[in-house]
This record gives sequence, C-alpha cells and structure tokens, in this order.
Amino acid sequence: MAEQQFSAPTRALQLVRGSGSGVAKVEEFQDPGYTIVGNHLAQHGELSFTAIGLGTHIQSLPEGSPVDIRTLAAHSPEGRERIASALRELEAHGYIERRRERTAGGRIVSLTISYNNPEATRARLARLAREEPECEPECEPEPECQSEPEPKREPEAACECQSEPEPEPEREPEPVVRETPPPLPHPQAPDPAPENPENPEHTRAATDLLAGLRRDDPRLLLSERDVQRLTPGVAAWLERGAAPDSVRRTLTASLPPDLRHPAALLAHRLTALLPPPLPAAPGAATAPRPVPLQNCDSCDRAYRSPEPGECPGCLASRALREAAPAA
Repeated sequence: MAEQQFSAPTRALQLVRGSGSGVAKVEEFQDPGYTIVGNHLAQHGELSFTAIGLGTHIQSLPEGSPVDIRTLAAHSPEGRERIASALRELEAHGYIERRRERTAGGRIVSLTISYNNPEATRARLARLAREEPECEPECEPEPECQSEPEPKREPEAACECQSEPEPEPEREPEPVVRETPPPLPHPQAPDPAPENPENPEHTRAATDLLAGLRRDDPRLLLSERDVQRLTPGVAAWLERGAAPDSVRRTLTASLPPDLRHPAALLAHRLTALLPPPLPAAPGAATAPRPVPLQNCDSCDRAYRSPEPGECPGCLASRALREAAPAA
C-alpha cells in the first residue's frame, strides 16, 4: 500500500505553541472575542456538513482542549463513527493533523494540530523557505591559482582553494513574525462622462459636494489636492443623472469605525459604485409623428396630408366631372 500523504503543511511543528496532549493550533491573525471561520471551511464543496461543523467546533476550543473521538462524542449527539469519519475528512483536506508525540516523562500522547486556514499557512511557510539565505558558494580559485602553470608539485602542495568548505552551524528555526499588510494604493477616480467632458455646472457642484462632506462626518475632511483629484469622479455621477444628495448618501453611508484614509475610500466608492448612464425614455424615439393638417385649395377645408393640395372629396368630385363627357 502506498504511503498516505497528508495535505497539512510541513514544518508545522515549528509553529506550534507549547506541547502536550489535546489540540495545538496554528493560527493566522483574527480579531479576538469570537471565532472567525473562513468561507473556505464553511462553504467547502467536498466536506460533509458534519465535518464542517466539527471543524468549526475545534477552531472555537481553547488551546489544550481534548479533541479525541470519545470526548467529542460525549458532547455531541453524533455517534463515534460519524465523528471519526468527519475527523478523517478534515485531516484529508489539511484542517487538522494528528500526531503521536512523546512527552519529557516518556509518555506517548496524541497531538492534534488545527489549521484555521491551511492554504494561508502553506503559503506563509513557502515564503519563509524562500526568504532563508542560501549557503555560500564554494570559493573560486584565487588569481595566483590561475597564473601560468608552475612545475608539477606534490599532491600535498595543492591550492588551498580546493579544500572543502567548513560545514556551517545549524540554523535555529526563525521566529514567526506576523507581517502587517502594506497600505492599499489610492485608487483612481473615474473620469467624467465622455459625452460632456467639460460641464462647469457639474464640476462646481462636485467640488462643493466634496468640500462639504465634513459636515456629515468630521473624518471626511479632505485636502484641496484630494478634492481636485476626486472632483472628476463625482462629476461623472452627476453626468449620469445622479442627484447630489444621492451621491452624498452613497459616499457617507456605513463608514468604517477606523477610517484612516478617507480620500482612498471615497475614490474606491466612486469607482466601484458608479451607476450606468440613464437609458432613453421608453417610446420617445419610436413614436411616429402625426400627419400635418393642410387646407384644401378648392373648398378650404382642413384635412391631413403630408403635402398641400385638394382634399379627398374635391379630388373625387373632379374625377367625376372629368369622366362625365367621356360617357
């Protein structure tokens, strides 16, 4: 039988805090106070609902809690067979890793490692492996070794550069450092509508709207440079028929509590929430125009015709008169 391959990241034991029985966790940064479960687990397409619920339960347990089959079955209406099957599913997809470890006293215990985001842990370990400095290359021959050939020497008088390099001391595992993501770049606001790129009224209204946002929230105090940069984006909304009050409500609604870059947030909303242009009024271009009214040249009565002349009655009378002599 082929050796079973686990999808859990390697070098995981270097990231485990503490040792002993129960569950040990390798966690990425999440807000404290509650358990955050990613959609990659809650909406996993290959895990059963029992495995998804059990994985969520294990992630919510504190460090060192027992997660063996008997303990889990005692706190759940699920039987031991279903719990064992769910644990095997989680292990196959990398959310847990079960090991047999020997303690300092010589006792063998079961250690379960829980990964709240195995893909992110795998990527972080790969990044750390790439960032480790490579071994120094072997020394190259010195200039004197490349000079003209000298008389043949004895083997013991060979060039010192050909000696084997001394082995480097073993490196201790690097401490895990949580990286802070770089600040997001300022997105560019959309340009005004191409059908009317220069509308002084819309430009003036957009500038006044951006400068007055601080009345709705003091955190939306923008510099003059930011106002000039965001004005084309607001003018694009106005060109597409959006009312200034609607634009203001969209820009100021549901602001995050830790707003640090108001100009970047406004530029993102102006770009991501830009409404489409207003469609033409239904039936305005397809309604036929009525036939104009004309005055008859003979009886001066009004009738509808595209060209002036005689009315249908006068035309019929004249046709009868012209046909009478022939009869």
